[in-house]
Amino acid sequence: MKNNKKKFHYAWIILISVALTVGLTKAGISTAGGLFLTPITDDLGIGMGSLTLYFSIASIVTMVFLPLAGKIIAKYDVRAVLIIAMLLQGGSFAAFGLMNSVWGWYIFCIPMSIGSVFLTQIAGPILLNNWFKKHNGLALGIMVATGGVIGAILQPTAGNLIADQGWRNTYFILAGLVTVIVVPLVFFTIRFAPKDKGLQPLGADEVDENSDTPAAPTALSGVSFKNAKKSSAFVGLFLFFFLITSIASFSQHLAPFALNHGFDIKFAGTALGIMQLGIVIGALSFGVLADKIGARNTAIFAMALGIIPMVILLLVPENPTLFIVAVTIFGFVVSSLGTLGPLLTSALFGMKDYAQIYSLAAIGLAVAGIVALPGYGFMYQITGSYYSVIIVVLVLLIANIFLILWAFMGKKKLVESGAWEDETTTKQ
Repeated sequence: MKNNKKKFHYAWIILISVALTVGLTKAGISTAGGLFLTPITDDLGIGMGSLTLYFSIASIVTMVFLPLAGKIIAKYDVRAVLIIAMLLQGGSFAAFGLMNSVWGWYIFCIPMSIGSVFLTQIAGPILLNNWFKKHNGLALGIMVATGGVIGAILQPTAGNLIADQGWRNTYFILAGLVTVIVVPLVFFTIRFAPKDKGLQPLGADEVDENSDTPAAPTALSGVSFKNAKKSSAFVGLFLFFFLITSIASFSQHLAPFALNHGFDIKFAGTALGIMQLGIVIGALSFGVLADKIGARNTAIFAMALGIIPMVILLLVPENPTLFIVAVTIFGFVVSSLGTLGPLLTSALFGMKDYAQIYSLAAIGLAVAGIVALPGYGFMYQITGSYYSVIIVVLVLLIANIFLILWAFMGKKKLVESGAWEDETTTKQ
């Protein structure tokens, strides 16, 4: 058995491929959009609120496709689904570079968002859940951290490209780069489940020293989808997803915020790149913390930590050193979206119907985009300042702490009512 434990498992190849795919599509396309806002509004004379409205449209599309995405990936060849998704996302992003009217962003964000749902939101948690029955938290942390490393490279690169090559050419370059890497990576390495390679999930064949029972079946314990969706725990989780996404959405406005306080586009790109390093450290740190003190306590700590950068940006926004410190710490909070969201889902409801519960709760991510991203843009457009936005983010951070506590009180009720099936001890 010792030799089996040392044998390299294909799950690690899946992790590398998923991490690169999610990281490139998210950092190279999805989150890079904020860098383009000010150059586009200045060049085309479009209002910030009007332009950022395309984020709302994208979020509506995301909300519609989230419940369908998991079913589509499970039903069809995952490689074909992800390659088509990449062509939709990359092609639409490149098309932005040809636009002269805000309607172009409104139209092309639709196919871009359909592709993004599969690549940046659903593929990672579902594939890693399929392949890892052990080290789930570590795998998620590595996935998010990899995205942070990629972002640390691509964000400042994108800022420099916009300054040197213009925003139109930068759209073309980023879309082409990401597509050329992701398509062959998906085709040659991604598989939906271990059975497609004649394997068991990582950790499924391990047994306890004092038992003949395989460890894998315990992963099926938890609350059914039917019981979960009616619970206060689910409402708390849904609202947590909504608020943490609203909080993280402020990262799309950090570049305009920096420019509004006297910094140039190159500094903004560098700052956002450094923020990605905060995402790397945060993802790995939160993964380790969740294993040690549980997802609940780690999530509360993450929300409390997020108060620090908001206070810095509120009081001393023009200080370049403190600005870098603030966005780096904020990167920790952003990382919690990809790491703590899935971990809180499994901590609250177990693994019995994880994919269905997570996909439904993740609609909160999309709903937040409908409200928060353009909302911040219009608040800035009306007031000429981001100060009111920062106050809103501070309130959301505090509210999320109470939501986490409420959700776990809801879990306690589920367990006490017998809704937790095949219950095993679950660390909170």
